Amino acid sequence: MIKALIFDLDNTIFATTTISDEIFGPIYELMEQYRINLSDEIIESIKSELVRMPFQKIADKYHFPAQLKSNGIELLKQTVYNKPVKPYKDYELARSTSVTKFLVTAGFTKLQQSKVDALGVRSDFKEVIVVDQEVTDETKRDVFARLMQKYGYEKDELIAVGDDPESEIGMARDLGIKTYLYDPESRFKSEGVTWHEQHYDKLVALLRS
Repeated sequence: MIKALIFDLDNTIFATTTISDEIFGPIYELMEQYRINLSDEIIESIKSELVRMPFQKIADKYHFPAQLKSNGIELLKQTVYNKPVKPYKDYELARSTSVTKFLVTAGFTKLQQSKVDALGVRSDFKEVIVVDQEVTDETKRDVFARLMQKYGYEKDELIAVGDDPESEIGMARDLGIKTYLYDPESRFKSEGVTWHEQHYDKLVALLRS
């Protein structure tokens, strides 16, 4: 019996692309100051990856100058989003279920918390936990393990729901937790996940079975 769901936030509850230009606009402007290091092609790649990958990883991947990385981090640490944001339409199916839900998201604390409030979903979750690389060495895997211990869940009583096979999905698999890869755009192959779906109707059906 499934007793709890552990949700990711970005591209799992809402499409990050709907607000990415507003959030990352200052980062785009900052990168323009480093044109000698970043070509047009690289900047476009970075813009597309910012909606799915932590800024720090992108900075390392593209070998940002130390000052660019540092300034970018300082910008994003203070960034918040205060406009209303719409969740995916089918998320309404998932939120309507009575099963206990947790939200575990990685990113900058102020920004991630502001997204939760902009979406109006905070009350959906027993706990909202932000894994912020700037303030903790903890990973999502560590948080999953801590929640299991804190609430006495067995691994087969949980489903981790997310869009990233290498992040929350992979870390849940490491712990033996069932995984629901939410992939509305069919971006990934079904490798090693428990369920791979484009919609939340399957998740709701699982909880009712």
